[in-house]
Amino acid sequence: MTIAAEGRPVKRSLTLQGHRTSVSLEEAFWQGFRASAAARGLPLNRLAAEIDAARGEIGLASAIRVYVLREAQRATAQPDG
Repeated sequence: MTIAAEGRPVKRSLTLQGHRTSVSLEEAFWQGFRASAAARGLPLNRLAAEIDAARGEIGLASAIRVYVLREAQRATAQPDG
């Protein structure tokens, strides 16, 4: 896949507190979001609900991007072993 194709947001549906909503994220963020949910043993919708509850004034897609970025930063900051 090209960088241009990976940079295009992809809209997917999530269920938050019983309500369907759509979120547009670039594929790299969807992959990181799914990986974070799997690492925590959570369904994607549950992690989305946690992020939604803590996001404050920013949009859900932005909050997910920041979450994925912070998780990646934590993973690279931890020493091996």
